[in-house]
Amino acid sequence: MPPIEKDTGKNELKSQIQQLIDSNQVMVFSKSYCPYCVKVKDLFKELNVECNVVELDLIEDGTTYQEMLLEMTGQKSVPNVFINKMHVGGCDKTMQAHEDGSLKQLLSGDAEAYEYDLIVIGGGSGGLACSKEAAMLGKKVMVLDYVVPTPKGTTWGLGGTCVNVGCIPKKLMHQTAVLGTAMQDARKFGWEFSETVKHNWDTMKTAVNNYIGSLNWGYRVALRDKSVEYINAYAEFIEPHKVKATNKRGKETFYTAAKFILATGERPRYLGIPGDKEYCITSDDLFSLPHSPGKTLVIGASYVALECGGFLAGLGLDVTVMVRSILLRGFDQDMANRAGEHMEEHGVKFLRKYVPVKVEELEAGTPGRLKVTAKSTESDEIFEGEYNTVLIAVGRDACTDKVGLDKIGVKVNPKNGKIPVNDEEQTNVPHVYAIGDILEGKWELTPVAIQAGKLLARRLYKGATLKCDYINVPTTVFTPMEYGSCGLSEEKATELYGQDNLEVYHSLFWPLEFTVPGRDNNRCYGKIICNKLDNDRVIGFHYLGPNAGEVTQGFGVAMKCGATKEQLDGTIGIHPTCAEIFTTMDVTKNSGGDINQAGCCG
Repeated sequence: MPPIEKDTGKNELKSQIQQLIDSNQVMVFSKSYCPYCVKVKDLFKELNVECNVVELDLIEDGTTYQEMLLEMTGQKSVPNVFINKMHVGGCDKTMQAHEDGSLKQLLSGDAEAYEYDLIVIGGGSGGLACSKEAAMLGKKVMVLDYVVPTPKGTTWGLGGTCVNVGCIPKKLMHQTAVLGTAMQDARKFGWEFSETVKHNWDTMKTAVNNYIGSLNWGYRVALRDKSVEYINAYAEFIEPHKVKATNKRGKETFYTAAKFILATGERPRYLGIPGDKEYCITSDDLFSLPHSPGKTLVIGASYVALECGGFLAGLGLDVTVMVRSILLRGFDQDMANRAGEHMEEHGVKFLRKYVPVKVEELEAGTPGRLKVTAKSTESDEIFEGEYNTVLIAVGRDACTDKVGLDKIGVKVNPKNGKIPVNDEEQTNVPHVYAIGDILEGKWELTPVAIQAGKLLARRLYKGATLKCDYINVPTTVFTPMEYGSCGLSEEKATELYGQDNLEVYHSLFWPLEFTVPGRDNNRCYGKIICNKLDNDRVIGFHYLGPNAGEVTQGFGVAMKCGATKEQLDGTIGIHPTCAEIFTTMDVTKNSGGDINQAGCCG
């Protein structure tokens, strides 16, 4: 019986609190000594708005009230503000609502002045995660998403770059190339197959696109199940709280919302030379290309360029990568060059220090023939070459220039279209937020956008305080020899701490699975960068070898926990694996010692 009495008491308290909320235009649960509470109460005085206040520190069961408010709103801190039965939140949220005009709307009793609590512009990973989370927290949410076709006419469904023309098809096509290598190795392990092995592009493309189609449908179902309204239309701000949505037939519809989240992502950058948009493709086109690309020139040295060039070569195609300056700008250059060297050793040609100036069509077809003219960056030398396909992968531009941000005063970096935000993903316009690849100075990674989106929704509508942590984010480049990293590059670590304050441990290694087929002996490589000023804490982790993503993920957790070299040394490795190399490293770069591994138990 006691539990029933306890529940009865809880229900009575909940009813009391709800009655206070329902019967007062403004209800503030406060503590008399709290400066944030004073700030909010002063705001309502300035606005000549009468508010009912319960000082939780001055009533007998204030702690119980606070616990019940936590249960009801997800917010335990004070002040806890309600206006016309709607939960506003704490001091920051109340002041923010005052700044963006939504407080005035609430006080006027016109809470339904906006059709939606939240409109998310962009249906990629971040936008979908954020919208579903907000809807689960009881908010009325809309997602506006529209894919502008590429110059080649390629378009796709809901889910953004990652699902449709990024991580998912890229990893599956990389896996196709990995399987090709595995078949070559298989004969050395005793597998006998005499017939000629060849790859069918159409079979792979169809299988990959069928899987992507199932993901597109799954996202639409998930939005429907969470009661998120999805509209396939291009959004453009026309007023601070109003957008125009234009569908593919040109029909315009207008929607209003209290808050907006920009999650528009990026699209591949073109070169701005004759023939680029007419004859070339980008990664937006490659994964659904209806025919094998044949002899391919990849222009660029980004991770997209090297990943695509790598798996195309792995399918047996003739691939050349044209590089203007360095590989994988922004990544550790030692690792980038080793990944590039491996590609070169396995058949990918590199044309270094050249930039294209013109692309011409010699013959139409599937594929046709193209002539590329390029100029040396170091001399007047001109290069001319013929290819079936030219893939441009020189970087990506934020999709922020045509959504009307100038009309509502959202600041954008004019150089790259990126949006500066504070540590709460808030733009300079208080009711407009941004997440994902369009953020200035943040990671362009799917899991980062998802995490930021979920946490943002919880802060906006649940009273949560946890912010997205952009430090020590693990990532992997799926080049033929995969490169995983977490933390600082050697260059960045040296810049921040000075070379004398770093100790870099490194080692080459030979995966056991490479030994029988006798390939890539001591071509895999690992290194960790340690800060001598902080107990040899690991501030940079770098791995070049098989299954880099799987290996790097675990070490990413360790770094988030503050792993030191001593802790890695004290961890017993799993044998025989590639990852165990990080538990046995004892040669530093400074020593110049031999880092070749003699055998599996060396």
